[in-house]
Amino acid sequence: MIKLRLKRYGKKREVSYRIVAMNSRDRRDGRPLEELGFYNPRTDETRLEVPAIVKRLKEGAQPTKTVQRILEKANVYEQLKA
Repeated sequence: MIKLRLKRYGKKREVSYRIVAMNSRDRRDGRPLEELGFYNPRTDETRLEVPAIVKRLKEGAQPTKTVQRILEKANVYEQLKA
């Protein structure tokens, strides 16, 4: 199963995340199928590739709870319905 989840990177105590599409059985920081965006929790900055995310969701990818909240804030689900 394909999951949309966060991949951690950055220095210790200065963490950032990439939003990636990965096989659910792969490890957290393993090789992703596709990188779909960026999230920095310290500054609450997000950059998303919305068309690629919508494509993955239509194919049946399941977001984790955290990624789902990020996508809801960015109104990605409204574009999915359109």
